[in-house]
Amino acid sequence: MHSTRKRLIRLTMELVLLVTVLLVLLGPVLSLVLWSIAETWYWPHALPQQIGLQYWHQALGIHVSLAIGAVSILPALLLSISIALVTVLISMAITIPAGYALSKYRVPLGGLVLFLFLMPNAFPQMPVFVNLLRIYTRIGLAGTVPGVVIVHMLVGIVFGVWITSATFKSIPPGLQDAARSVGATKLITFWRITLPLAAPGLLASAVFVFIKSLEEFTGTFFVGLPFVTTLPMMLYSASGYNMQFASVIALVMLVPSVLFMVLVQKLLRAEYVGGMG
Repeated sequence: MHSTRKRLIRLTMELVLLVTVLLVLLGPVLSLVLWSIAETWYWPHALPQQIGLQYWHQALGIHVSLAIGAVSILPALLLSISIALVTVLISMAITIPAGYALSKYRVPLGGLVLFLFLMPNAFPQMPVFVNLLRIYTRIGLAGTVPGVVIVHMLVGIVFGVWITSATFKSIPPGLQDAARSVGATKLITFWRITLPLAAPGLLASAVFVFIKSLEEFTGTFFVGLPFVTTLPMMLYSASGYNMQFASVIALVMLVPSVLFMVLVQKLLRAEYVGGMG
């Protein structure tokens, strides 16, 4: 009888803990879903009085109506994805050779070089971007897409360098030595042995850079306004006057992040993380 009571208390506590965790993790998302379909929701009602997909239709460009204070997000979404893809391509073109060199060769002050890549994230971003705005204004990059891409690279490149370096470091040197021993050149060894083995980690690195660029707001705000409007910029603007529209934008931004993070979970092995130091 006593053991049954203890088991019941334990199960009850586990259930309460599970519900609490689910509310903490899923509560904000459920709130966004409710707001995105709430066409009428006034205090003190706990749930919307009228629900519908009017804000979704407007945001996705299915129909146009000025009555609800929402506009199509498709141009901003396409611009955000385009900037993120360009950021990934340029960043990976820099970080793959940098990560390989830092992991496979005795680079003088290699630890300091890795630390310097952290510098853009080591300080509060706002003063950095304010100073960048002054420089960009003088050289004509303020309010341009190339200027925004450079800022996104500064923010996201740290993931590229550290993850690619850890990825290359996790590859056993014996595999490369075996390829060299049978006559493979350094270039062939890299393309046929090292790069295929490192591909999952490199893809995970690219995903991190993509997500960071897709969600970057502060740098885009200071450097891109008023001519570059990405999805985070629209979210910031809508959150001040239209909660339903802002919720739709937030959910749209959440989808690629969740999908890519699931992909990263499958690709980013423990030895890659351990190699980051």
